[in-house]
Amino acid sequence: MIGNLFIVAAPSGAGKTTLVRLLLENDPQIRVSISHTTRAPRPGEEDGREYHFIDVPAFLDRVQRGEFLEWAEVHGNYYGTSKRWIEAEMSSGRDVLLEIDWQGAQQVRKSFPQAIGIFVLPPSMEVLKARLSGRGTDSAEVIARRIAAAHDEMRHVDEFDYVIINDDLQQASGDLRSIVTASRLHYTNQRQRHASLFASLF
Repeated sequence: MIGNLFIVAAPSGAGKTTLVRLLLENDPQIRVSISHTTRAPRPGEEDGREYHFIDVPAFLDRVQRGEFLEWAEVHGNYYGTSKRWIEAEMSSGRDVLLEIDWQGAQQVRKSFPQAIGIFVLPPSMEVLKARLSGRGTDSAEVIARRIAAAHDEMRHVDEFDYVIINDDLQQASGDLRSIVTASRLHYTNQRQRHASLFASLF
C-alpha cells in the first residue's frame, strides 16, 4: 500500500506553518518531511525538529549526489527535501506532507505526479503585511522582500488542486483536514487499503 503525498505551499505569512502544525496534532497518521536548509535557526527552533540545518557546501554536495527530491533557493537560502526518506515512508503506507514552495512543488510532481497540492492564501495583502510585521523576527528589508516575493508566488496558485483562504484559522484548519480525509477516501486508496473487502463483495 502506498501512502498519499500532500504538498502544502503558501507565501510567507499566510499561516501555512500553523495550519500544518494543527493538522499534525490531530492526525498522527501523517508524517511531515523535515527539510534541509542553509538558513540560520530562528529563536526556539531545533536542528532535526523544524529543519535539518546545514551549511552551503554540505547542501550543494547533497545536490550533486542527487539526494534531494526537490530543492530551491528561497530568500537567499537553500531548502531541500530528502528523496530517500519520502519514498521509504510512502512505501510503508504512511501519508507524507511537504511544506515547500511552488518551485519545489513543480519538481516533486515530476517524480510523484499523483501528489495532492494545497495552496494557502491570505485573505488580503494588508493582512499578509500585518502578519509578517507582527512576527518581530525579520528586519523591514526582509519583510519588504517577502511581500514582493508573495506576489510572484501567488501567481502559481492555479498549479494546485486545492486552495485554502486563511481568514479564520479554525475554518482553514477544518478545510485542510477535510482535504486529507477526502483524499484517503478516494477509490484507489480505499481499494488498496481494503483489498480483501473489495474482493469479497464483487
